[in-house]
Parts: sequence; structure tokens; C-alpha cells
Amino acid sequence: MKRPAAVTELLEELKRLPGIGPKTAERLSFFLMRGSEDQARRLAQAIIHIKEKIVLCSQCHSITDKDPCEICSDPNRDRSTLCVVEEPHDVYIFENMGHFKGQYHVLMGVISPLDGVGPPDLTIDDLKRRVEQNNLKEVILATNPDMEGESTALYIAKLLKPYNVKISRIARGLPVGGDIEFADSVTLQKSLEGRMEL
Repeated sequence: MKRPAAVTELLEELKRLPGIGPKTAERLSFFLMRGSEDQARRLAQAIIHIKEKIVLCSQCHSITDKDPCEICSDPNRDRSTLCVVEEPHDVYIFENMGHFKGQYHVLMGVISPLDGVGPPDLTIDDLKRRVEQNNLKEVILATNPDMEGESTALYIAKLLKPYNVKISRIARGLPVGGDIEFADSVTLQKSLEGRMEL
């Protein structure tokens, strides 16, 4: 039986989302069809609001609804320590832990030659500029402990070595090949506490 065009269109759009395969897309589409029109409009409006109101912070490159973001504009944050992460959602993971009081820099990915992603595709130049212009004591490299995250951390460590700043790497409390996104707060805390200088 052929699906109506509107259902096919919804399925195709849902399958574009990360982690959503054909079966999950089908379940979600039927859930949305069974729901009220008001519920669907609220979901659609929330998606539109994200595109209209969310921007990247001009300083750290995290997501925000005002620039600079809340963390970058907070005078109580430790401005001498900078935690470098891969993606904006990593900032929220560290913040939910509640132990890190420094500032962040979001790379917007990792170096991955197989995917055609090199240093110019990331915010590494902005990171270098922040190190040059600010009185930083430490840069903590908190990329994922997988091959791309490790190579990105090593590249940044080498790049920043000439500057008078301590460069450290989060400890191996996280499983190799795992993502920061899935770590519990205790593991993240131990990773921060056990970081090593590169």
C-alpha cells in the first residue's frame, strides 16, 4: 500500500535526524499523526524558534540566545582556564556536572581527514587568538577519547606549545571510543581532576 505524500515527506525528514532509522521514523510519524493538531504546531514552532533565536556565541562558539553567552559574560567565571570541547552540547554536560568554573571553547567538530574535515573547518584559529589575547594559565583539552578526538587534541597541543600556557588533557576516566555525551557526572569529574599536561 502506497503511503500518502505527506507521510512520505515526514518520514524522509525524520530519517535525516541522527539516530533515527526507518522504523523509528515510522513510529514518530504515526505518533505525530495520532496527536492533536495543536501538539504538531507546538513542535513545528519549537523547531522554527531554534532556527530563528539560537546563535553561536562569538567568543566560545557555544549555542546561545544572546551574544556573548551567559558563561562568557559571567564575571564570576575563572577566565584563566579554558576547557576545549568538540560540540556545544559538551558544554552543557560539563555545566550539569557543576564542578568546572572556567570558560569554554567549542571546536564545532574534530579533525577527520576521512570526512574531509581539517583544522580550517574548525574554530582552532579562534582558539589560538583567545590564547594569544587573554591571560590564560591553562587550556584543558576535553575532546572525546576516540581516534579523531585524540588527534585533534594532539594537533592543538602542538599548535599552542609556543605560548606560555599549561596544556592539559582530561584523564582517561572515559572509555576509549566513547563519547562525553554519555558519561556520568562522577566519571567526568574524575576525568577533569586527573587531567595530564601534554
